[in-house]
Amino acid sequence: MELQVLMTRLFVASCETIFHRSCMMLAGRCSVAEYQLMVTEKVAAMQQAAIATATGQGPDAALRPFLKAASRNARRLRSK
Repeated sequence: MELQVLMTRLFVASCETIFHRSCMMLAGRCSVAEYQLMVTEKVAAMQQAAIATATGQGPDAALRPFLKAASRNARRLRSK
């Protein structure tokens, strides 16, 4: 996938996830598990990105873990 397309998809999925989580926080419906997920998913994505970077897989491979997590969250949070 082209880097610009990957970055655009990451931006859109991240914005949607931030929107849903912000609404949950404002309504007082954001669980401890959701807060923990916010941290653990970023650590996991950072580890995968570091491995991709260290093995010379390129910037798109380094961004994919973040896109995967953000897209998964956006889909999951749409139904809440």
